[in-house]
Amino acid sequence: MLSLDPLGLDSAMLDEARAYVRADPSEDDPSLSAAVLAAIGHAEQFTRMVLIRRTAREVISACSGWHIIAAAPVQSMISVAGIPAEGPVFTLATDAWEAKIGSRGDAYVRIKRPGIAGRAEITLTVGLAENWSSLPEVLRLGVLRLAAHFYAHRDDPNADGPPAAARALLLPWRRMRVN
Repeated sequence: MLSLDPLGLDSAMLDEARAYVRADPSEDDPSLSAAVLAAIGHAEQFTRMVLIRRTAREVISACSGWHIIAAAPVQSMISVAGIPAEGPVFTLATDAWEAKIGSRGDAYVRIKRPGIAGRAEITLTVGLAENWSSLPEVLRLGVLRLAAHFYAHRDDPNADGPPAAARALLLPWRRMRVN
């Protein structure tokens, strides 16, 4: 089970989206903010990557063997906590678990000595870019095109799906998963 901390909108992100959709700075910020957050969420689901860096938590079985972390790209492992069937959650010592992060941000974790823990909660930092401004230009443009579409069609229940141009900008960044 993976959970991501919520993404906050920074002023650079909102200013760029406002300019892109030609929205007046004094009106409709909540609708535009919602469209930008929806566009980022859509782009993250499509590319299978967290675009802007934030903290994530994933709960895995503490049984032996390597576990693939669902979120990518992983930047760092922060901590690993043991979750027993009964009793309080406890921090696992750094020598009780092992992690490997590949060059593309794929991460694997193995609990070597779980103690009484049946599950483990991995806390990590994930995301392609530190912030909106450092996101690659092609991805920013794809997200902006999605946001513009969501913003323009916010009251139209019969609107077509996202524009093909946005998909074309995101497609080269899509990660494939083999299960």
